[in-house]
Amino acid sequence: MNISTDLFDQDPDMTEYAAFSHGLYIGGEWRPSSDGRVIEVVDPSTEAVIAAVPDATLADTTAAVEAATQAAAGWRETPPRKRSEILRRCFELMSERAETLAALISLENGKALRDARGEVAYAAEFFRWNAEEAVRISGEFGLAPSGTNRIVVDYQPIGICVLITPWNFPAAMATRKIAPALAAGCTVILKPASETPLTAYALAALYEEAGVPPGVVNVITTSNPGPVTAAMLADPRVRKLSFTGSTGVGRVLLAEAARHVISCSMELGGNAPFIVLDDADLEAALDGAMIAKMRNAGEACTAANRLYAQAGIHDAFVEGLRKRMAALTVGPGTDTETECGPMITRKAVDKIDRLVQDAVARGAKILCGGTIAEGRGFFYPPTVLSDVPADAAMAHEEIFGPVAPVSRFEQEAEVIAKANDTEYGLAAYIYTRDIAKGMRMASKIESGMIALNRGLMSDPAAPFGGVKQSGLGREGGQKHGIAEFMEAKYIAVTI
Repeated sequence: MNISTDLFDQDPDMTEYAAFSHGLYIGGEWRPSSDGRVIEVVDPSTEAVIAAVPDATLADTTAAVEAATQAAAGWRETPPRKRSEILRRCFELMSERAETLAALISLENGKALRDARGEVAYAAEFFRWNAEEAVRISGEFGLAPSGTNRIVVDYQPIGICVLITPWNFPAAMATRKIAPALAAGCTVILKPASETPLTAYALAALYEEAGVPPGVVNVITTSNPGPVTAAMLADPRVRKLSFTGSTGVGRVLLAEAARHVISCSMELGGNAPFIVLDDADLEAALDGAMIAKMRNAGEACTAANRLYAQAGIHDAFVEGLRKRMAALTVGPGTDTETECGPMITRKAVDKIDRLVQDAVARGAKILCGGTIAEGRGFFYPPTVLSDVPADAAMAHEEIFGPVAPVSRFEQEAEVIAKANDTEYGLAAYIYTRDIAKGMRMASKIESGMIALNRGLMSDPAAPFGGVKQSGLGREGGQKHGIAEFMEAKYIAVTI
């Protein structure tokens, strides 16, 4: 199946990237699946099939592991400075082709072009950051308490890594894993989401151009992820699994990895509270809420999922939010005027609507939106709900869409208890002019990340990850992200 979308025809670089989508990327070569099957890729804005990618078989999976194995020794022994320069070149190429990559993301994912541009910039930063970290991997040297020997600790690449990424950030979720793995000296097999595979293949071509040797990065797509992933984890040459996705799937993968004692990093679901205190700067809180809620149309694990406004500011906050949400331009992601694009699938739209209707049935009020859009495309309008009760399903499930449910609270202790009343603990937001109060609340909220008077927290220089059912380990940050792909080796030296 050929890609026929006008966007590809209009952009020579896009046409070049599109060609790579017809092959699995294994050992530096582009190849079809061993049985010739393909996966159709759909534009969420139009429901049109825009491309087809290979549907990898178990034989293809074995080939990818073999390619990563063959490349492992050479990449491990590549000097840190050389690895650093290659990663830096990946950053430069992504920056140079940012517009092309953003257009591709908007096409296959549906996200607004402005959000796609932000994602490309964010994704590229992981290469710049880890290019710098690659040359800073150090060991430890000390004297044993007994005085009989020296303690030498060396940090070495963990080995072949399986990386599984979701559809909502097809570039950033991949580079957040690939960059530190390569900086550490590991080789990888990336399995991107079948809904958004084109970006992963386009980036694979870019890595090759930047000088990443054949087999160091391999990319496979499959419509049957369970058996394919299980086969990779069962291979004794694979030593690491890094997964971003739902908590439910994460639990299944953890169980599978446990059978083979595979090291795991898990970035799982969220249920982020967004807390606005009476003394907050109202306009700043509204600005932050629009970012925290509507970045990527709400399809983000860090998205504000439950909004709590204190009684004194509640009415003004809700009305301000309603006006802003109702004014958003909804349309195809590739349209430069679009502020809220489509959801990823029809199933996602149906889930959002189910959560909205459940909340209304329990007493919530719809202030704007709340009705599935007619016509083609997987659209759901920006929606604000007030008086959302604690027993509403959306208070306990990720909405993953452009719906802002607001609840009123009276006291600080009350909202902290509500914020913590969830199995998740990925992100949380607090707005207050009293920084001491904000820091006090941040220390009591059970979350891996807190944004204080900010609507955006993600940064390659900061550790990203959650507590409770939101995951294990951290990505990014000073040493945190790269440490996930290394093993400590202790050497006792007699003196």
